[in-house]
Amino acid sequence: MTINLKKLAGENAIQYIMDDMIVGLGTGSTTHFFIKKIGEEIKKGLDIIAIPTSRATEKLAKRLNIPLSSLTEYQNIDITVDGADQVDNELNLIKGGGGALLREKIVASCSKKLIIVVDESKIVKKLSYPLPVEVTPYGWETTIKKLEALGLNAVLRKDKEIFVSDNGNFIIDCQYQEMTEELETQINMIPGVIENGVFRNMTDIVLVGTKKGIKKIHKVKDRTRK
Repeated sequence: MTINLKKLAGENAIQYIMDDMIVGLGTGSTTHFFIKKIGEEIKKGLDIIAIPTSRATEKLAKRLNIPLSSLTEYQNIDITVDGADQVDNELNLIKGGGGALLREKIVASCSKKLIIVVDESKIVKKLSYPLPVEVTPYGWETTIKKLEALGLNAVLRKDKEIFVSDNGNFIIDCQYQEMTEELETQINMIPGVIENGVFRNMTDIVLVGTKKGIKKIHKVKDRTRK
């Protein structure tokens, strides 16, 4: 029987969820299994309040009768469980393949603990997945040229039509040679750039679904939040 590694990782995160927690619900195919597991535990009496990171997650959570709120009501989140497109050796992430990177990063920044659930194919020595950059629709043509001036191969995300995020913005996917902190800072300095998909020094635990079971990776040093 083939093991669903995404399901294995997503469901395993339930061990960290307890009554009276404020829980951030990530977005994506692996997090989907975590959210479904939360729904099952709610039926058994689990008492939490969840903060969704996308409209798709909100829709799924409502269907599963998971109590929802927002950052307006709860600025301090106990745990957020989310997925990632890639995870490197230092537990830095590339996120945003699904287009929810801005809300995901905001929720993660408000969380005491960030748990990432992935299958083993997402673990890499060095980040290489195209970097999603969320930009304002106004002037996106000039924004993309400025990204290219940094040496990036920048492409506006389209699926027949231009992809529009939950926030009404566009996403530009950028190929790079090496994702350094300096390059990340240069990207963020470009007028029109709202956020990028690098999640650096934010992850506490990565749960990896492997053919041999769950592999748990802890960050060597505790992260600090300002």
